[in-house]
Amino acid sequence: MPLNIPDKLPAIKLLRKENIFVMDQTRAARQDIRPLKIAILNLMPLKVTTETDLVRLLSNSPLQIEIDFLKFKEYTPKNTPASHMSAFYTEFDKVKKKKYDGMIITGAPVELLPFEEVIYWETMKSLMDWAVHNVQSTLFICWAAQAGLYHYYGVPKYPLSKKLFGVFKHTYSDEKLPIFRGFDDEFYVPHSRYTEVRESDIKKVKGLKIISSSEESGINILSARKGRQLFITGHAEYSRGTLDNEYRRDLAKNLPIEIPKNYYRDDDPTKEPVMRWKSHANLFFSNWLNYYVYQETPYDLGDIR
Repeated sequence: MPLNIPDKLPAIKLLRKENIFVMDQTRAARQDIRPLKIAILNLMPLKVTTETDLVRLLSNSPLQIEIDFLKFKEYTPKNTPASHMSAFYTEFDKVKKKKYDGMIITGAPVELLPFEEVIYWETMKSLMDWAVHNVQSTLFICWAAQAGLYHYYGVPKYPLSKKLFGVFKHTYSDEKLPIFRGFDDEFYVPHSRYTEVRESDIKKVKGLKIISSSEESGINILSARKGRQLFITGHAEYSRGTLDNEYRRDLAKNLPIEIPKNYYRDDDPTKEPVMRWKSHANLFFSNWLNYYVYQETPYDLGDIR
């Protein structure tokens, strides 16, 4: 079933080339069905790339989905035209009276800053507090995961000695958890970060559970409030070339960067990346939509508490 997304969003054209069925708002208005309402706070610098990555994964579901892209008024993106932001994004303040079946908050290129020094931190806190009673289930990705863990549970982040960069093997804690239905015993997830959260701090928090981890890259997914909050340190949403683009960007800037692990064929950056995480990424997002959003949200969104 398609996604109901804004007319003329660039992702529509890109995904149709991949034979992915998406529906613009004009066509969706003719269907007599209540779609799931999903909010996406996109804090990544390349907005169109992240929009396309997330829409691609959310489309792999039998559910119709209506997406609102959110932004903060305190921050003006440097890499996305103002016309794009004006056409497709809504300021958070303007949706505070709405409720959503689900929400996704992306990573952001601010992880080395203390949370309190991030220009939109106060609004971010306001959004996270609002989400507790106005969103059925929220996915926090990368920096957003660290921000959520810090804000809700006081879990600190720590700098790594070097960038954790590559595609790493993971396992899960309990195969009966709905989020892992259909998963193999081992699965791969891309990571690209300079900071981490630690198990010793997580264990001090009642109700916060590590449900997926890696011997090499550490904690991957944490769950709280019976799945109403899922904190993900990796980037299952990344497309094949995202790490390659980051690698070449850092090289061009003369930043200290190593070849991403387990990514290029034969670990040779002149060869095509091997995509090891596509099937599990699709399963993760479809399981989230089905078991944590669709089956848990009241039909009347006003009943979310």
